[in-house]
Order: sequence, then structure tokens, then C-alpha cells
Amino acid sequence: MIEDDYLYKKGGISGFGSRLKAVFGSRKFWIRGFGIIVLIALVYYPAGMALVHRIDDNPDFVGNYQGGSHAVSTAAGLIDREVNQNRWTANDPFFLPGAALDNMPNFQTGIIYALSRFSIELSDQIGRTRGSSQVDPDLDDAAGLLKFRGDKWVFDPSVSLLPGVTSEQQYRQAIRALENYNTRLTTGNAVFERRADNLQETLNRFANDLGSASALIDDKVDDPSLFDRTADDVFYATKGRLYAYSLILRDLGTDFEQIINERQIAPAWAEMIGSLQSAAALDPLVVVNGSADGIIFPNHLAGLGFYLLRARTQMREISSILQR
Repeated sequence: MIEDDYLYKKGGISGFGSRLKAVFGSRKFWIRGFGIIVLIALVYYPAGMALVHRIDDNPDFVGNYQGGSHAVSTAAGLIDREVNQNRWTANDPFFLPGAALDNMPNFQTGIIYALSRFSIELSDQIGRTRGSSQVDPDLDDAAGLLKFRGDKWVFDPSVSLLPGVTSEQQYRQAIRALENYNTRLTTGNAVFERRADNLQETLNRFANDLGSASALIDDKVDDPSLFDRTADDVFYATKGRLYAYSLILRDLGTDFEQIINERQIAPAWAEMIGSLQSAAALDPLVVVNGSADGIIFPNHLAGLGFYLLRARTQMREISSILQR
């Protein structure tokens, strides 16, 4: 007690408090602190974005095929590439540089959307002997897991303050389900019906999905604007969808090779894949939603939409041949 009175009288404690107040209460301290934060942000986010960003549109990508279906193998490999190798960015929180990206997340979610449609076709059509037969459990799981939203991080305060299931966790389970199905298919414990009507129905469903994608592009093209901040979102989400379809249909061509040769649609099939690959290969430096007949400022969405509709028309033509 005597020592405390002594320190107080000598200004030890009060002097220390005064010094703290002088440091933290000074305008110069806060200006320097703010400047350091800004400097870190200017280096951390651009450098991190440059390291993370990757639009992986390799047209020659193939899965680790070890028997079963080529298309299923590629679907599983594609999910693995985007989630585990390229890193999933659609659910990055604000403190990670990937949160500032928009083209890569849209491209990735477009891929997953197309693979989700393919998984539904597998469980509803190709992976069953007939419509009245039992749904394959692995394909049913994969179809459900790939419907999971791509922007779910470990914490979602709108749902719960506790940690939740992330998008990556769901998609990794989908990989395992597809790989399990392919393994069972190799050993004869699963169904992959290589019938013309299954291929026809799958093409029709894909064509319908491309119709909905074309409607989004149409809305943008009808309202051109050089300052459209969401045009690149639509462009890359559609590009990702078309890229995934190009790989899946390429490998379905291998899986259904006998049917395709019997119906003599191999040239038409190759043209369809070519249209999808041309769409997926479009890579403008900046996506511009300009006038459809613009010279200086073109409309990249219109160019993407051309290949989309061309591929959709080719799907319909092949489907009509398969129906005969």
C-alpha cells in the first residue's frame, strides 16, 4: 500500500497512463496504422488474387480412368481438380484474396452446375435398367451433393453460429460417390445402360439447360452497357457450364461409341463437341457487354451465345436421329 502511494505520488502509474494516452490518442499514430493496413491490403489482395486466379479450360482434360464409364471418371476428376488442386474460391471469406475474385468462382460454379445435371441424368436414366428399377445409391448421393450451393463456408451466421458443412466437403463426398459407382460398374455391380433412348434423353436435358443459359445471355444482350458489372459473371458461369458439357459429352461419345457408330452420327457428334469447345475457349481480356454490332466495344456475350445455340441445335439434331 505504501509502495502504491509512493508510485502514484511520483507519477509512476499516472505517468504511464499519460504516455499511453499520448501514443494511442495521437492523430499521427492512427494515420500510420491506417496507412499500414492500406499498404498490406494493396499488396496482399492483388498478389493473392494473382496467385489463386485460374480459369482452367483445358479441352484435353481427362479423369483417372480405371474402368467403368469414361464420362463418370472425367466428372469425378473435374470436381477433384477444381476443389482440391485449383482450390475452390466461390465461398472464400472476406479475409482471403479469393473473395475479391469473381470470374474464377463463376467459372467453377458453372462447372459444378453442369456436373450436377449430368449426375441427375445418371441417376434417373443411364444408371438404371428401366424407370421402374431402383436408383443407384452412389449416383443418388452424387446428384444430391452436387446440388449443394457453392458459396457455403464453414461459418454461416444466417443459419447457425456453430461450424457447418462447407461446399468443398459436399463436393468431395460427391467425388467418392462417383468413384464408388465406377468401381462397382467395373466389377459388374452397377448399371450403365448404353441405350439410344438414354443418350437421346440426356441430350434433350442438356439442350434444355442450355436454353435457360441462353435466356440469361439474351437478357444481357438486349440491354447492352459498357459499365455492366455483372456481364462477366454471366459470361464465366456460362463458359464453365459449356466447358463441363464439352468434356462430359466427349466422353459419353466414347461410352456410347457403339450406338453412335450404328446410327452414323459420329461426324455430327464431333461438330457438337467442337461448338462446345469453341465456346469454352473464348477468353477475352475484359468481358464487354457492348452493342451487338459494335466495332470498338464488341459484345462478348453474343459471341458466346452463338456457339451455345449452335451446340444446342446440334444436340437437337442428334436427338432426332436417335429417335428414329
